[in-house]
Parts: sequence; C-alpha cells; structure tokens
Amino acid sequence: MISLKVPPLGESIVEATVSRWTKQEGEAVAAGDTVVELETDKITVEVPALKAGVVARHAKKEGDIVKVDEVLGEIDDTKTAGTAPAAATAPKSEAPKTEAPPAPAAEVKSSPAARKVAAESGVDISAVQGTGRGGVVSKPDVLAAAISGVAAGTKPEGQPDAASTEAASSATKATAQQAPQGAKLAAAVDADRAARGTQASQGTRETREKMSTRRKRIAEHLLESQHSTAHLTTFNEIDMSAVLSLRDRLKERTEKEHGVKLSFMPFFVKAACLALKSFPNINAQVDGDSVIYKHYVHMGIAVASDQGLVVPNVKDADSKGMIQIARDIADVAQRARDGKLTMDDLTGGTFTITNGGVFGSLVSTPIINYPQVGILGLHKIQDRPVVIGGKIEARPMMYVALSYDHRIVDGQHSVLFLVRLKELMEDPAAMLVD
Repeated sequence: MISLKVPPLGESIVEATVSRWTKQEGEAVAAGDTVVELETDKITVEVPALKAGVVARHAKKEGDIVKVDEVLGEIDDTKTAGTAPAAATAPKSEAPKTEAPPAPAAEVKSSPAARKVAAESGVDISAVQGTGRGGVVSKPDVLAAAISGVAAGTKPEGQPDAASTEAASSATKATAQQAPQGAKLAAAVDADRAARGTQASQGTRETREKMSTRRKRIAEHLLESQHSTAHLTTFNEIDMSAVLSLRDRLKERTEKEHGVKLSFMPFFVKAACLALKSFPNINAQVDGDSVIYKHYVHMGIAVASDQGLVVPNVKDADSKGMIQIARDIADVAQRARDGKLTMDDLTGGTFTITNGGVFGSLVSTPIINYPQVGILGLHKIQDRPVVIGGKIEARPMMYVALSYDHRIVDGQHSVLFLVRLKELMEDPAAMLVD
C-alpha cells in the first residue's frame, strides 16, 4: 500500500480542507493522476498518485480538516485497471449510456469549484457551456445549468438537453462578454438566490453551512488587519476622460499587436507605482518598532474568484511597461479564477489595488491587506456634472480611496499620494516623462 499524504502547503500554512476526491475507492489511477484536491486559505492543492494502482481507501472525507503529512488515503500498487473490482466495471455493460459521460467530462476545462458544485448538484459538467476565457466552465455556469434542470448523465449530443443547456447559459455568456467579472458575479448571485428560493418552497427556510478553510482564513486575516493597524481612509476623485480617450485609441492596436486587452487597471498600476516612489512609506511594512522600506513594488491585484477573494501580485511592477503589466494582470487573474495560483503568486506583495467598480460600487473603504500599510480602492466610472473653466460639463468621474496605516503614514502623505495619482491619471502622458 502507498499512502497519500498531505504535501507541504506553503509558508505558514499548516492545515487544509479536503475539497474533493477525484478518484473513488476501487478506481484505477495512473502515476501522476490527481486523486484528491485540498483547499487552503490561499490556493487549491492537487495531490497526485505516486504510482499506478487502485485507490484502496479514503482515510479522510470531503470537508475534513487535515494537517501537513497526515494520511489522506491509500493506493494498492499491486493492482491495475485490469484487476479493479468487478462492481466498478459491471454497470458499464448493463447500462453503457449512463457510463458514457465521465470520459468527456474529464476533458472539460473547469474550475475546482465548478467541478465540486457539479458533483453535488448532479450536473453533467461536459454538457455545460463555459463562459470563462478559453471556454473554462465556472461555478456560475454550473449553477445556471442546475437551475435550468440539466441532470447528471445527460448526453451532450442529445438535442433537447443541448438546447436547454445553451438556453441556460446564453444570458450569462452574453452579459459576460460585455462585463466579464461583474456579469459572472451577478449570474452567480442570481443562481444562488434561485437555489435558495427552491429550498424555501420545499419548507426549508434556513440552512447551515460550515465555513471553508479559505473563508475562515479570510475572516481571520481581515480581523487581524483591523486590530493590528491604525486604519484610516481618505478619498479623491479622478476625471477619467483622458484615460478613456487614450485607451480607446490604443485598445484595438494593442490587442492586435500584443494580444492583450487594455483595461484601466494597468494605468492605475503604473500611476500607483510612480506615486509610491514619491511616498515610499506607503509601500513599507511595520516590523515591531522598525519600518521596512521596500525599494520595489510587488503590486497586489484583488480578484474575486469562485473560491473567495484572493490577492495575487504582479512582481516588480514598478520596473515594467504598460503592456507587460497588462499581460501579467490578465495572467494572474485568469489563474485565480481557474484555481491555479501558486504560493509565489500570493506572497510578497507590498501594496494592493482593489476594484469594486466592476461590480457597480460607487464608493467604499477598503481594508488594508496586512502586513501592508496601504490599499487603493477603485470604483465605478459615472458621468457627473463638474465645473470646467467656469462651465458645467458632464465628465466620466471615479472616486478613489486610499486606506492606510496611520502608524507610519501621515494624513498629509495619504492625501498627497492620491493627488499625485489623480495628476497622472488625468494626464497619462506624464507617466512617460516619469
């Protein structure tokens, strides 16, 4: 017997939650096949089989909390696919139609959360049309399919079921193309609300669900930030006319020549890096009675994924050009949504930007990503009347917020940081000079 053990999970992480068994007891596995997925507060860890054989037993159940080096299960390497229990192969000869879907399902690109929801709700994930980049099936896609009645074992090629699947995801796909993050979140919320409504109609008015390891750690981290820092927030507003105009001129060319979709975030990352050079204490860290100044910027980008909020960071963003920053942001954001982030992606950040505007937030006070001392909050771009040269004009305006640790960042510095950011965003050409 070969023991499956919890691998090292990364710096300061000692436990995880058994998220999903991808191989059941009695099922054959090849060397390198993922047998079980573990969820930590930061990433999803796939535990592979070291040798080919048959899964002999599950020592832990889905939802169990496990520690590093703890035994998860065992693989019998004296058995192979040909010696697997007859019970596992018998149903295929009796009902081949119901056993057909698992093969294509394994080929479907999907997030860990999507696969888990599909297994729990009985949805054939191979029949769900993905709205993520590259056709990746996300949790909202599966929830939408579950609500519209796509059952497990449905043949993808069946005409009525394919039609219902397409109808269920068409609205999500259409809106996702216009505003990918906001629309996908809205679809997830609507699907969850519909699911709760179905339960209520059956007489269940309340449900209790145990917090995942990640959700518990997020809660602990946010409370630690509030309790360990002298939290304060200052605000300003930015006229986005210049950036909108520049982006519209460069968008098509950038995508054609570099294969990168130019969003507003790279502009803010570049502007923030330049502003941090003028105010290095906002890019610092408190360590006891010392202050550690970082002469580089690992820019954290808050991403809302199916597994919860994560903050991967773009390494050395201050030394990169706009195109490379845009490419790196797209890369870490996609891997965050697919559950493919590494520990290196999530550690070492020096400053964070969070964009609630994609979900419609007009103004908010972001919480510092401790042990950092500053976080920039972006919000919805909205036409508002402003006075320009003595005349009232409608301009696309955005409120920005800087939450900072008042222990080492004075109010004057926080205000001047936002003023500098405002100057750079309202005159993007100034970034070239800097």
